[in-house]
Amino acid sequence: MSIPIAKKPRLWTSKVNEEVTLRMAGSGMAAEPPLTVHQMLTSAVERFGNVTALGWKDGEQQKVLNYRDYYCDCRTAAKSFLKLGLERYHGVGILGFNSPEWVISDIAAILAGGFSVGIYTTNSPEACQYVADNCKANVIVVENHKQLQKILQVQDQLPHLKAIIQYKDTLEEERPNLYTWAEFMELGRDEPDAPLNDIIASQKPNQCCTLIYTSGTTGKPKGVMLSHDNLTWSALTQKYHVHLPDATEAQQIVVSYLPLSHIAAQMIDIWVPMKVGGATYFAQPDALQGSLVITLKEVRPTFFMGVPRVWEKMQENLKAAGAQSSVVRRKVATWAKDVGLYTNLNKTDQNGAVGHESLSYRIAKMLVFKKVRKALGLDHCFRCYTGAAPITRDTQQFFLSLDIPLYDVYGMSEVTGPHSISKPDAFRLTSCGKVIPGCKTKIHNPDEEGIGEICSWGRHIFMGYLNMPEMTKETIDADGWLHSGDLGKHDEDGYLFITGRIKDLIITAGGENIPPVPIEDAVKKAIPLISNAMLIGDYRRFLSMLLTIKCQVEGETGTPEDELTPEAIELCKQLGSESTRVSEISAGRDCAVHAAIQEGINKVNENATSNAHRIQKWIVLDHDFSINGGELGPTMKLKRSVVMKMYKDQIENFYK
Repeated sequence: MSIPIAKKPRLWTSKVNEEVTLRMAGSGMAAEPPLTVHQMLTSAVERFGNVTALGWKDGEQQKVLNYRDYYCDCRTAAKSFLKLGLERYHGVGILGFNSPEWVISDIAAILAGGFSVGIYTTNSPEACQYVADNCKANVIVVENHKQLQKILQVQDQLPHLKAIIQYKDTLEEERPNLYTWAEFMELGRDEPDAPLNDIIASQKPNQCCTLIYTSGTTGKPKGVMLSHDNLTWSALTQKYHVHLPDATEAQQIVVSYLPLSHIAAQMIDIWVPMKVGGATYFAQPDALQGSLVITLKEVRPTFFMGVPRVWEKMQENLKAAGAQSSVVRRKVATWAKDVGLYTNLNKTDQNGAVGHESLSYRIAKMLVFKKVRKALGLDHCFRCYTGAAPITRDTQQFFLSLDIPLYDVYGMSEVTGPHSISKPDAFRLTSCGKVIPGCKTKIHNPDEEGIGEICSWGRHIFMGYLNMPEMTKETIDADGWLHSGDLGKHDEDGYLFITGRIKDLIITAGGENIPPVPIEDAVKKAIPLISNAMLIGDYRRFLSMLLTIKCQVEGETGTPEDELTPEAIELCKQLGSESTRVSEISAGRDCAVHAAIQEGINKVNENATSNAHRIQKWIVLDHDFSINGGELGPTMKLKRSVVMKMYKDQIENFYK
């Protein structure tokens, strides 16, 4: 395994960094030497030792862990990992829903000199095997029997694996090197501290400590290598950018429910709270199925991050509740929302400055806004964020009308989470605010409208992709600029707007990154009748697909004709269909072909990496894609943006 370790932290001594240091000082951000994760954690223990760090429900009982005990548990778990044979720069895979055990395993893996590696709970056994093998995992921590079965199915393909730990429920079977959480923690309880202390003392801020796996356009997950400094410095700069006070002044409270395999969730749930002495409370595993609001009401967080789909679901529920209200209540709510939208848009026009609050606004706040916040469990929440995928203007305006501004966050795994964040004094609808202190953004090769590729620079830039040096070189240029593949522009005041993506990567409304090509290829393989398949799902709740049937092509122009190819006609006969033309099949006209296509889609869905990767709806179009028709480029490459416009109506019908 090749682990790049820089001789010095990236660009710390460059002339550019001197300018950034001045900007940071101007923002009030205190100078702080580079830190390891252990140094940031021990600093938190010194300052906030008796303050609650983690909270969770055990049945109906609420339990908490303070920073001092949190640290002790992390050290014990680290010693247990070492006793199980964890080697330096080998992975500890964590496969399960957010919990104290997840976070303790994550930090313990780092302290013990390994890599913490989150694995998505929705991954198939094969996807789990790829990640675990790629990071040479010595240990895998699973949540329950269901997740354990995934690892046991591929265990013989994991030559580096030495032990498995299950942190919830009782073990349903006994196997060598399979432990409960209690058994695991007991392993390191009485182990000497010296070996662990030596490893911790040898760690440097610019060494890799965490791998975040993400998907590229080829479908193979990439291991994003993040250093100690990436994590600790990003937590520091976000603290200053969004003006988070330390627990000695006012403790910050968050609810952990987004997958901790995402760096965004790790930043919000682990690293930023550690920096300010915040408390992280864990939601129930069915949070996104309806229990999240219950947890929010119980915990009453001070800041909250939701992917667009979470906000959309809240919007749908609030609208449904409003529809059941009396006529008088509906009229009051409509009036209040008009006042709220006007007031908040006016604040936006004034760059977030809070001026004199009108009497109407104060009445609306008392009658409606406070009640809505309380119903959502957000009555103590001074900041609400949205990220992982673009949110619609409609949803942003809906919450703005309820006096709940949604502050947008732009970033990616490769920049350790956020790069640009909206906040009260830097907020404009549909923008991602301004860059965080100490970082820079540039637009590469802008067009006449100022739109180009978004590039990022700063100490938050990742170290590279694990064992993928060529791909790393394609992503980070010689001057240290990270090329995101996203398209965007700055307005005259420096606000960042995302306009699209260069990469063919679908980001769903839930923030899932899905490469379309492997799924499209799988469909064409499963259904030989299909000529072209295009996956839809950008910023949508689920995946859908446009399909075309193999047909004859006009010789000179290459224009697709209505008549099927001989191969397609034969395939139809095998299915019990007498169709010979596309028009006899398209839009579900041929029941036999329709059933065969659905069967093929079902087979593809069976091998999906997760539920988010499943195709929910599809349609056969009236004619095939072609260069002449505009759907294909000169090299027969699918022009996705063109197809999206051409078949807008069919696509919108999927999501009505």
